[in-house]
Amino acid sequence: MSATPSQESVDQTKQQIRTLINEIAELSRKEIPGEEYYPAVLKRIVDALAAVGGAMWLLDDEGKLKLSYQINVNQNLLEADSEDAGKHARLLSRLFMRGQSELIPPHSMLGENQNEGNPSQYLLCVSPLSTGKQTTGLVEIFQRADSSPNVQRGYLRFLEQMAGLIGEWLKGANLQKVSDRQVMWQKADHFARLVHDNLELRDTAFTVANEGRQLIGCDRVSVAIKKGRKCRVVAISGQDTIEHRSNIVSALNVLATRVVSAGHSLWYDGSVEDLPPQLEEAIEDYVDLSHGRSIAVLPIRRPEKVVEGDVHSKETVQREDLSKREIIGALIVEQIESQVPPDALRSRCDLVYEHTARALNNSMSHSDLFLMPLWRFLGRATWLFRGSAFPKTMTVLALVTVLLLALFLVQINLDLEANGTLQPTLQQQVFAHVEGEVEEVYVDHSDVVQQGQPLLKLRNRELEIEITDLQGQLDAARESIITLGDQVGRASRSGDALETARLMGQERESIKRKETLEAQLLLVREKEKQLIRTSPIDGVVMDWHLKERLRARPVVTGQVLVNLADPSGDWELELYMSEKRMKYLDDAFKNSGGQDLHVDYIQLTNPSADHTGKLSLKDVHYRAELDPTDGAVVKLRVKPDTLEGLSPRPGSKVIADVVCGKRSAAFVWFHEVVEWVQANVIF
Repeated sequence: MSATPSQESVDQTKQQIRTLINEIAELSRKEIPGEEYYPAVLKRIVDALAAVGGAMWLLDDEGKLKLSYQINVNQNLLEADSEDAGKHARLLSRLFMRGQSELIPPHSMLGENQNEGNPSQYLLCVSPLSTGKQTTGLVEIFQRADSSPNVQRGYLRFLEQMAGLIGEWLKGANLQKVSDRQVMWQKADHFARLVHDNLELRDTAFTVANEGRQLIGCDRVSVAIKKGRKCRVVAISGQDTIEHRSNIVSALNVLATRVVSAGHSLWYDGSVEDLPPQLEEAIEDYVDLSHGRSIAVLPIRRPEKVVEGDVHSKETVQREDLSKREIIGALIVEQIESQVPPDALRSRCDLVYEHTARALNNSMSHSDLFLMPLWRFLGRATWLFRGSAFPKTMTVLALVTVLLLALFLVQINLDLEANGTLQPTLQQQVFAHVEGEVEEVYVDHSDVVQQGQPLLKLRNRELEIEITDLQGQLDAARESIITLGDQVGRASRSGDALETARLMGQERESIKRKETLEAQLLLVREKEKQLIRTSPIDGVVMDWHLKERLRARPVVTGQVLVNLADPSGDWELELYMSEKRMKYLDDAFKNSGGQDLHVDYIQLTNPSADHTGKLSLKDVHYRAELDPTDGAVVKLRVKPDTLEGLSPRPGSKVIADVVCGKRSAAFVWFHEVVEWVQANVIF
């Protein structure tokens, strides 16, 4: 009855061991980091063997065995200054050199001086880890020593099998590490070639930002250049242009400036402890905008140049304090979503930093050379004179030379352009001669009128009052004269000489007053007649909505009331020539001996039709006037050669060219440019 449970227990144990072996085999086939693989495998081996503990020893970069992971290993075996640890380490070195699996009894000592062995109370099961041709480590199990020799050999065989699985994983991990290292070196070589390929500062900065982000594996890389005491971002990965007025770029400029002023690299991983207040404020302001999880700001220092073969100089540069070198900019590396380990991030940043410092230093030195844009242009242009491009270049230069000669030798018309209007030659304006109110308008727009025809009537109430007053005074003076004449007759008949003389004097005064009042009334009547405005010429009314504009409107003396023109007579062009062109017009009249100048013009109502006219010297106004549109202008009056094809509409716009003789094509086309330079640049 008791054998059955024991058999079941053995079967369960075997099943558990198989499960652990399968799990170890499955883990060994996966591509997982060593930090996850070693603990998982070692724990399953210890559980499968029901051991006390275990350890995984692997070769480091210096070729020494280094503990990678351990479970329940006595601290005496791990302390560097412990005697037991030294014996244990020498034992492991001997076993590693042999490359064979072995069982080491507890408290056993080996070697001539008994200075190596197993100082612990446990049986050591040690198996080498091999990746094929070479041993790369050891797996060590601390087992209880009370088991039989057959069981112990079983432990060793099991451990050898597990070591084989671990070796396969190490082989794959080493291959992956070599592959990753090869890819990294290829990326580094690609980055180095690109970043040193161009000496343009802006292009170099953009190459560093974009290619550096690929090499580091981060989310964003920015390059800032130091100008004076401030840093200015000149390149951001993934962006063709930079908006310096944006908040995030401004904050990044401030952060780079403060880090460069401090002179030390800034590594931000979310904590601002131990940072100066200035850097803490700048990094927090930038993180609020960029949402960066990890930010590194590295001041770029100008590298020292060392003469090749100068060993003493190289040693001096290696010993030199980097803080003494001039800072020329800053490299900003940001992680937002990427998960690059801190150690890998720092090593990749160092690689990018070294190439960036030298590339930017070379670009800045190149850009600071005197007249570098000119030399660069001349250098790029030399290909035009090499190989198959030489005949084409000479052909183009010959054509350009011919064109330049033609510009100065070929004579063309010097045309001075002027804007203007088409107007009838005979025009008149009707003014208000007396203040008043428009009482009635007899004509309207486009009405044909005859000379002397009434156009409108004004009313002046003060004039009416004055006429009434003068008429009353005149009537009173006449009655006074009649009365005084009767009184003079009666006094004469009575023989009163004195009274007669007095009355005759009053009669003369009344007659004189009457004559004065009659003269005043005549003048006022003449003024009253001027209230009716008549047409001075035969013509047409040119004012639009004349009745609506003038009826019942008060006017003052000298105000224009009606514009009249005679469209059936001669027409003329009223042009406005810019004052700065009058020199060439005066020279043209002088060279022609005062003869009329030819004028070509078009009417904007029909710009496809060309018309001609003549400009005489007497039709050039002697005074310049200020035009609100064209500035200072001089008025010209041009007589059209014919009215055929014209739309004789008063005030219609025209564009005219006054032909002022012949000049070289270069002068005609570029004289205004030369004058502008003389007036605005040279003067």
